[in-house]
Amino acid sequence: MRCLLLVGVLVGSSSQAAEVVNRMLDELRAQAMEDFTAEAGRAVWFRNQNGRSCTSCHTDAVRGSGRHERTGKIIEPMAPSVNAERLTDRKKIDKWFLRNCKWTFRRECTAQEKGDVLVWLMEQ
Repeated sequence: MRCLLLVGVLVGSSSQAAEVVNRMLDELRAQAMEDFTAEAGRAVWFRNQNGRSCTSCHTDAVRGSGRHERTGKIIEPMAPSVNAERLTDRKKIDKWFLRNCKWTFRRECTAQEKGDVLVWLMEQ
């Protein structure tokens, strides 16, 4: 299953993003309880936590631009298929997971949630 998942992540995404994400998924897998799935990642993305979700700023159309809920700043598309720079820098991925999970869910995301979201985003 894991080999198929990695091949699936590579399809339709920039090779740089796929490299970074695959390395990250390998690390997260050691802490996760289950295999990562796009379905679970989508559920995390749309999960409403006290009126907040990832869609609050990124919208439900990850191939389009979003807008920060408080500042109004434009957020470029999250999908690597339309934004070649997305998911190519591990430090940025870690930074934004930390910041956005704390803001949205009022806690850090688990390894399982991060892996699921990364798999889902790579399929978009």
